[in-house]
Amino acid sequence: MKCIYCGHPYTYLLGNAQRKCNKCKRKFSPAKTARMQILKTCFTDGRTARETALQTGMHFATVQKHYQRFRRELALRCDREYQTYSHLVNDYDEYLYLPKSLDPQTHIGKVKHFLTLACEGRVYNLMMPSIARLGLDLENRDEKKLLEKYLNFRTISKLSTQRSTIRNFWDYFETFICKFKGVSDAQFVFYLKEAEWRFNRSEPAS
Repeated sequence: MKCIYCGHPYTYLLGNAQRKCNKCKRKFSPAKTARMQILKTCFTDGRTARETALQTGMHFATVQKHYQRFRRELALRCDREYQTYSHLVNDYDEYLYLPKSLDPQTHIGKVKHFLTLACEGRVYNLMMPSIARLGLDLENRDEKKLLEKYLNFRTISKLSTQRSTIRNFWDYFETFICKFKGVSDAQFVFYLKEAEWRFNRSEPAS
């Protein structure tokens, strides 16, 4: 069996069912490696953590923990790609996202603010400061109305017949995020980057 660390073709079996590489001397568990491959395949195929737990019989918390790691790795990969191609960006726009189940009148402080950049049919997303950090006084009637008006404008803008890569991504993201029953503020950026990765894999570059 090939070493999962250095790729050396020769490893030998230990008494505890692990294998040890003849070259780098590192040990690994073939059973654990196989489980990780199953989890990566399920994640890549777009199955939720709950669906994967039901399909594989693994504990939901275990699957969720690995899914969170996959998303962090994806975010880093997407950021490295953006650094490589950032000079080719030819369009960008900002987006305010609020789950459709929440009323802007009462939950405007939960709005997520991000910038979507387009480059040769692909998108890259940068999180912007939260509404709370923008310094807006949501108790101030005029400032709150201004933000509500802007949020409604962005929603209407998406439905324009003037389609673009950016608006296509926003539509994709709105559908993608609905699969998850609530995403915390701390985890939101990782789901956003997952959507970015999936969109870029599915959209042919122009």
